[in-house]
Amino acid sequence: MDFIRWGVLSTAKIGVEQVIPAMQKGELSKISAISSRDVDRAIEVADRLGIEKAYGSYEELLEDEEIDAIYNPLPNHLHVPMTIKALEAGKHVLCEKPIAIDLAEAEELADVVRSFPELKVMEAFMYRFHPQWQVVKQWIDDGEIGAIQTIHSSFTYYNDDPENIRNKADMGGGGLLDIGCYCISASRYLFEEEPIDIKGEVEIHPDFGVDTIASGVLRFTKGTATFSCSTLASPDQKLIIYGTSGIIEMDIPFNPQESPASIRITSGGQVLKEKTLQANHYTLQGDAFSKAIIENRDVPTPIDDAVASMKVVDALLSLHK
Repeated sequence: MDFIRWGVLSTAKIGVEQVIPAMQKGELSKISAISSRDVDRAIEVADRLGIEKAYGSYEELLEDEEIDAIYNPLPNHLHVPMTIKALEAGKHVLCEKPIAIDLAEAEELADVVRSFPELKVMEAFMYRFHPQWQVVKQWIDDGEIGAIQTIHSSFTYYNDDPENIRNKADMGGGGLLDIGCYCISASRYLFEEEPIDIKGEVEIHPDFGVDTIASGVLRFTKGTATFSCSTLASPDQKLIIYGTSGIIEMDIPFNPQESPASIRITSGGQVLKEKTLQANHYTLQGDAFSKAIIENRDVPTPIDDAVASMKVVDALLSLHK
């Protein structure tokens, strides 16, 4: 098997505008089919993006025996049910983050995944595949900033559209599930362990019923991580790692797309090291998942990692109840 034949569930904006064009640049990923509940929409997107097959239902695509793997960018509340259907159809699944809308649903999916050991499932936290993260991890492993003491991250954008799925509670909306999950995932990834204590503040929008501002304090055995996210703030993202002998700053930690991403080590106000890296993390993510299938290896981030992140999201949301 030289490459993986992919089918895409839905013509969601993130897939059509970002993920599909990026995966089409990969060496191991071929986008072979796309589906929509509106067949005309599926045909239009397929023609525009040079995709061979278009289906008028998700089920039709899942029945296609020539499709090896599924990319699931559906709204959050459909991540688990459609991923399970894809597994039952014998397909590997790369599912957009968050993997589920709550911990119970994530654990349900993990149980199902374990019953299909021959199939791969991964949460699409594409940020981890950008080379800036490999450099940052190497700096930390090499002791460039000493021992990590605390991490602070933030991720914000402004979206007050009541019709947008991110503002619909019944579809898994809210800032924690959409962007706060990046801060949580990155903190766990950098400390290489799970938090032993979780505190925070969450503000629920009176009309939307979803969180629009959230801040968290995660305590690990090795240090702490703090973060803030908001869906009603000016767009920005940052991540800073404070060590005993230096600081690592990441200017665009989560979704640089193909923009230059700058990272640096500072100490006492002086820049000690600096790098600017450019890559498409969606391309790299797609090929990494495809390679895991071809070589029958474990995926880079297993389903247990997704469940662990959902535990933190659930804990923070429960603080409001």
